[in-house]
Amino acid sequence: MQSILKDHPCFNALAHFRWARVHLPVAPRCNIKCNFCERAINSTEKRPGCAEKVLSSDEAIKGLEQALKRDVPIKVVAVAGPGEPLFNDETFEVMMEIKKRFPHLIRCIATNGTLLLDKIDLLIKTGIDTVTVSMCAVDANIGKKIYEYVSFNGRRYAREKGAALLIKRQIQGIKELVKNKIPVKVNTVFIPGINSAHIIDVASLCKDLGVYIMNIMPLIPAGRFKKLKAPSKDELDHIRDVCSSYIRQFRICKQCRADACGIPGGEDGTLGSACI
Repeated sequence: MQSILKDHPCFNALAHFRWARVHLPVAPRCNIKCNFCERAINSTEKRPGCAEKVLSSDEAIKGLEQALKRDVPIKVVAVAGPGEPLFNDETFEVMMEIKKRFPHLIRCIATNGTLLLDKIDLLIKTGIDTVTVSMCAVDANIGKKIYEYVSFNGRRYAREKGAALLIKRQIQGIKELVKNKIPVKVNTVFIPGINSAHIIDVASLCKDLGVYIMNIMPLIPAGRFKKLKAPSKDELDHIRDVCSSYIRQFRICKQCRADACGIPGGEDGTLGSACI
């Protein structure tokens, strides 16, 4: 585990400037609606939820093969969207193939956490090494302002009911990951006026759950929150400093696209333009 964490550029600040990661955009569908999210197919925007195109499993493997042939020191291959990876069967298809053909690569998933408990056996079977969970609230009264709805088992839960369900499922899923010794990073979007004072509660819970590291990211105004202002650098630094007394903080996240490819802290691009 220590080797994995040492070499993962999104879990370790030194690795961030040394090793590359590839995001394979094979997961277009999503089961929740976050008010800060706006998925898009383009080659220009530099934010999560964006990809130049959605790839089939075969196309993703071919793209990874091409990337590995180039002079890019790739250590990690991940699925981070543009939708919810655990809500798309292609995520597991491509990860199983990577496990067989490229076992030396660290396999990583980014998820909203709703389906972690249901998919834990598949995550273990496909050899997922690390998981990043997006957790922006641990109180449904805060969460209802962040999540429009959560779809689960064929039903749609709105506002407070949806937020309560999501938080419960995230906690259950993180516990199961930690139990199975899969390192967890929690991504928390700092949304001024919504969860500003609440992020400390998220950090405290993360510590109690055994989360390895927390990544507090500034809001990128988009979707229903496109008119909100992002936090200032001082505000971001302050909340990270406060939360560091609870849990280790990752402070240099680039908030990558779903098809990012390269060294996050250096030469970086997209799977299409940089590596194929």
